[in-house]
Parts: sequence; structure tokens; C-alpha cells
Amino acid sequence: MTSQSVPPAPDGWRTFVWLWSSQALSVLGSAVAGFAFNIYLTVTRYPLAEQKPQLALALSATALAWGLAATLSAPLAGTWTDRHDRRRIMLGADLLGALVTFGMLGLLLLPAAPLWALILTSGLMGLVGTFHGSAFDASYTTLVPGDRLPRANGMMQTIWSLAGLVGPAVAALLIGVPALLRKSEALPGWLSGLRDGVPFAFAVDGLTFVVAALVLLRLHVPSPPEVTDRSQPRSFREDMAFGWKFIGSRKPLLALLLTFAVANLCSSGLGVLEPLIVKFGLAADWQSRGSTLTAALATLTITQSVGGVLGGILISVWGGLKSQRVLGVLLPMIVAGLALAAFGFSSTVLAACAALFVMGLTFPAMNAHSQSIWQSQVPPAMQGRVFSVRRLIAQFTSPLSTALAGLLAARYAGGSVALFAGLLFAVVAAAQLFNPVIRRVEEGGPVGAEVVKEPAAQ
Repeated sequence: MTSQSVPPAPDGWRTFVWLWSSQALSVLGSAVAGFAFNIYLTVTRYPLAEQKPQLALALSATALAWGLAATLSAPLAGTWTDRHDRRRIMLGADLLGALVTFGMLGLLLLPAAPLWALILTSGLMGLVGTFHGSAFDASYTTLVPGDRLPRANGMMQTIWSLAGLVGPAVAALLIGVPALLRKSEALPGWLSGLRDGVPFAFAVDGLTFVVAALVLLRLHVPSPPEVTDRSQPRSFREDMAFGWKFIGSRKPLLALLLTFAVANLCSSGLGVLEPLIVKFGLAADWQSRGSTLTAALATLTITQSVGGVLGGILISVWGGLKSQRVLGVLLPMIVAGLALAAFGFSSTVLAACAALFVMGLTFPAMNAHSQSIWQSQVPPAMQGRVFSVRRLIAQFTSPLSTALAGLLAARYAGGSVALFAGLLFAVVAAAQLFNPVIRRVEEGGPVGAEVVKEPAAQ
């Protein structure tokens, strides 16, 4: 069986905008919960300076659980996407996401939630997110015309950045609600035991999952005929191997993926390093200004997100490079690596904000150009399997980065770790500009069954 390109549905753009809007709401909710969770670990669970090793362990272990679950389940999620209705997969993932989020809320209401339970719940969220992301990523080309793909990708990149902008502000507001109510003596009796409003953030996140599911109930998200056709059943095992064969036959695509693998190795540990750098490396600066750790961390996160929002808007309006899109990947990578190094070298919150702003500005262009390359190269019916292997290869270093960041930051200054990682990031990306293989990634047009055939019907 061969796979041909499938024209987008006539009303596909409108459907995509609705789908994008609902999923954007869920992304924003998850950003609120994610920031609140970091504050819970940093301020509530491990508040003392001598608890730095425990804090580094908790930050890295929960992030590692999410990353490992998300990465290792990718081939399974991709194969499942190419064998089942993509709308139903997204709907089920949203409902399960709501269930797991409310479960985390229950854990945070305990006096001291077991760390193993927090790690397990983080892993479940990574698993659910991978299935949803696989179905969502594979739906773009069935909804969006080819000339609008960079714009659609830019819109999604904007939302990821906007989530980092809105999430910390909303989370900080929700976290402070119980304290404000206590001061005004207006705290209801049933809330009197709350130390802070972190559970409120997870309640908001759970509700956004529910809203996203309700919107999906009213949408029609087409799957390619090969996905829903069961007249010629295929082997699940061969389907899982298909993505590896497809990418293995395209050395330029593989080279691009390995470049992203190095980039993720260098940058994915930022989620662990940033709270530690703020708490220990930049403490003298924000304390001298009469600020707090929560405010300083929120300022950095929001600043990076402002850069991301501006970068996302730019790529959405511009539409990206029409040819040589690989330059739209590599050049932002070089800048991002240098900005990460500058962040590690920073001694003030202002300098750190400037570095993170530049990092945020580069990510939408980098990711939108990469996504457009893949969407133009892979037929829609193959995208679940191919994109899942793509995700696994590009992101298998993310859990390693998280673990290394936690181990190194427990022993060395977090800023030094970030400085070294940023320089490595920039050097590797710059070297790829002179790699003739990766520069040919768009040659030959779309890849179809003439390169790698679908698994034979069983």
C-alpha cells in the first residue's frame, strides 16, 4: 500500500483555528500548573539553603519522569496515531489529562506529598501529552493548506511562548490568594489548612483540559484514508519500525534530527538550572532590590516568554523562509546557544532577563522552520509514525540533560553549567552550516512511497 498526499479539508483552516484555540487554552493551563509546581518544590517543600541537593533531586526527578515517559512512548503513540482516528486520540488524551491533573491536585493538598507519587504523576502527564501531541502534529496537513503551514506552526509556537508569559503571572496570583484572604480574615474554614494557592493552579489546569475536550466534541478532524481503512490490516510491529526505516533512508533529515538532539542535550536542563540559579546565583541581586524568589523567577520566565511571543508573532506574520529553511533552523540555534551561555554568565536579574529574552525570540523561528520542513517531506498518512520517531531521536537527550543538570548543579554553580552548555550548543549549530548533508535536507521535494514503502498488508 502506498501513501499519497491528501488535500486539506475545505473548511480545514477554520477547524484548525478552533482546534488551535482550544489546545492553546490547555497549554496555558499547563503553564500555570507547571510554574506553580516549581514554586511548591522551591519555596514550600525545600525552602532551606542546606536542602539544595534535595531540591535539585526533586526538580530533576519530576522533570526526568515527564521527559522519559514522553520520549520513550513516542513510537507507540505515533503508530497508534496512524492506526486510529486522530480526533478520538486527542479527545481521550484531554480527558485523561484532566484526570491526572486533578490527581496531582489531591496530592498537593496532603501535608507532605510523597516524592515518588509526584514523580509518577509527572510521568503520566508526559505519557498523555505524547499521545495528544502525536495526533495533533499529524493533523496539520489534513487541515491546513501547504502555503499556510509555516503560519500555522508559528501560531502554535506563539502559544507555547505566550503560556510562559501568562502562566507565571496567573500562577503567582493564585498562589498568593490564601495569604491575601488570611490577611483580610475572609478565608473560608474549609480552606484554612492551605499553605498557599498551588492547588488552585492545578484546578485551573484540569478545567482547561475539560474545555479542550468539549470543543473537540464539536469538531471534525479528518484522518487520511489509510489511517481509518481496516480492509487491509497492518502489523503493529512493522508499523512501529516504519518510522525508523523512513528516516534512516533520508540522511539529511537524520542529520537535522541529530543536531536537535545536541541542542536538547544542551538546553533542556534549563528548567532545572533556572530555579537554582535564581535561588543561589542571583540571590544577592534580587535581595538587594527587596524582591522575592518567586518574583525574580517569574520575571525571568515572563521575559523569556515575551521574547517567544514576539518571535512567534514574527514568524506567523512573515511566514518564514520559502527556500533554504534549514538556515531558519541553524542560525537561530547559534544565537540561542550564545544566549544560554550569557544567561549562565549573568550576575544580575536584568542581565539574565536580557539573555533569556533572546533565547525566547529564537525558538519560534527555529521550531517553525523545522516543522515546516518535516510537514513538506512526509505524507500525511505516515506522519504519526515518522514524527514519533523524529521526536524520539531529537528528544532522547532531553531526559539525559535534565538528569545531568540536576547532578551537576548539586555539585557546581548552576551558572557555570549553563555557560558550558550554551557554548557547546552554539558551536555544534555553527558547525552544521558547513555540513553539506544537512544543507540538502529540502532537495528532491516531498518524500513518498518511492523511498520507503508502507508495511505490506498482513
